[in-house]
Amino acid sequence: MKFDTKPYEEKMKKSIASYSENLSTIRAGRANPDVLKKVNVDYYGSPTAISAIAEIKVTDARTITITAWDKTAMKGIEKAILTSDIGIHPQNDGSCIRLTFPPTTEERRKELSKQVAKMGEDAKVALRNIRRDANDKIKAMKKNSELTEDEAKAGDKSVQDLTDKFVKEVDAVTAAKTKEVMEI
Repeated sequence: MKFDTKPYEEKMKKSIASYSENLSTIRAGRANPDVLKKVNVDYYGSPTAISAIAEIKVTDARTITITAWDKTAMKGIEKAILTSDIGIHPQNDGSCIRLTFPPTTEERRKELSKQVAKMGEDAKVALRNIRRDANDKIKAMKKNSELTEDEAKAGDKSVQDLTDKFVKEVDAVTAAKTKEVMEI
């Protein structure tokens, strides 16, 4: 019997996807509608994503416009953006809300690159935790005589190879985001 690494590979892929999604919310000076992904508006008593009740457009490199389909939601959208942690002050002219992204300072870029590095380390920790779970499973299977010594070693090696592959992927994603942050 061979140890099946598929479920652990799926978990690692989900970890990478989650990491990439979290990175997209980092505001790096350029207008990026992804910064609004985690901002919810209290719309008729239920938390609703801005994209569900409004059109979000990037009008130029530093400006996003938000046009609500229901004009009564404009105040709620403005309030949700103000209370979020994106650090942009919305300008509401009644028909649309403008978010103007200021150019980032050198200090802010360094701070953002540190944040990206920390998120990268957190992603690697998540991958290592998945590796530990797989190794624990291999040990348990070996103890219960479901795997031979050689099969257990082969399983350990395949889990380590899988982990190394995904750690390299995290490093590549982190390097790309750091480069993007520092070039602005």
